[in-house]
Amino acid sequence: MRNVFVLHGPNLNLLGTREPQIYGSTTLPELENEIAAEAVGLGLHCTFFQSNHEGAIIDALQSAADSADAVVINAGALTHYSYAVYDALVAIGKLTIEVHISNIHAREAWRRQSVISPAADHVIYGRGVRGYGDALRRLVATGAVPPQRISYGTAESQYGELRVPAGAGPHPVAVLVHGGFWRDVWTLDLMDSLAVDLHHRGFATWNIEYHRVGSGGGWPLTMEDVAAAIDHLSNLAPDNGLDLTDVTAIGHSAGGHLALWSAARPEQYPEQPDAEPDVIPQRVVGLAPVADLAAAHELDLGEGAAEEFLRRSPADGPERYAVASPTALLPLGARQLIVHGDADDRVPIDLSEKYVAAAAAAGDDVTFQSLEGVDHFAVIDPASAAWSAVVEWLA
Repeated sequence: MRNVFVLHGPNLNLLGTREPQIYGSTTLPELENEIAAEAVGLGLHCTFFQSNHEGAIIDALQSAADSADAVVINAGALTHYSYAVYDALVAIGKLTIEVHISNIHAREAWRRQSVISPAADHVIYGRGVRGYGDALRRLVATGAVPPQRISYGTAESQYGELRVPAGAGPHPVAVLVHGGFWRDVWTLDLMDSLAVDLHHRGFATWNIEYHRVGSGGGWPLTMEDVAAAIDHLSNLAPDNGLDLTDVTAIGHSAGGHLALWSAARPEQYPEQPDAEPDVIPQRVVGLAPVADLAAAHELDLGEGAAEEFLRRSPADGPERYAVASPTALLPLGARQLIVHGDADDRVPIDLSEKYVAAAAAAGDDVTFQSLEGVDHFAVIDPASAAWSAVVEWLA
């Protein structure tokens, strides 16, 4: 993976002046400079093209077939009706990431449909211009260790990406659960680099997607998805040499909440043996986790994220916190590592400090790693001190 063709469609030449409340103030030349600089750091080279004309875009894609290893495309309005662009992407057969600056799923109904998505390997939307850097990182990870995409249910969001080391196994398993305050603009690509790093360390990785708020998710469906994805390991184990006695759930932010919750599932079915889980993580790593939903609500983390996730109304009682919050479910019964930076401005570190104290008091085997000067996203960087702490603990 070396050469990336970055294509922008109609009206994206007007970035910076076109509806800045939606698309931001970054101009297209500024954006291309930012993308190019980030690409250099990732060992990539980008070639850029923009046109307001469908035929010119198709010609550019066909011309890129011989030189590009991958495509990052924001087709603008062509996204929603150009089957010709879809055909061109299929014809050239390159690894493709579709990117949108705005959250197209939260805008007009006609913008929510993409006819080119079936030709893309991944779609990123609603993250602003950051989405292009995320697309590049996705390309690097996919090129380094291509995953198997496997469905664990029938819905579009019910899938995971499996990476299995060479050899017969048995392989220890790391279940990766991404964060993003449970909202649909954030997807499993956030955990790609950790999946690749763990794969190189001999772990089979199961990077899972799930229904998220904004696309039908929230309590209880999101948690049911996570449970079903982890249980699906029992189906994957025989053909992939997975060691289900050595399963670690690793979650970041809201994914940390879901990873911690996954270890407590047996306690939720004391009188329903048929509902008991097939696979329970023996270890859990929470990376800046939202470990207490009641506290997250009181602090208004993510501008009401906990309220959105729990779908609360004035008539709701507090019982949802009791079944959904790891703090309320202690002891979890699994070994736990909680890693949090004191420079985190998304999820304050004192949530983890209080959770660790409560978990230890409840009898859980819990280790806490506080990191000075580390922010919310550094904990999912394989080159960070946070990840070094995780690797050491796993070893």
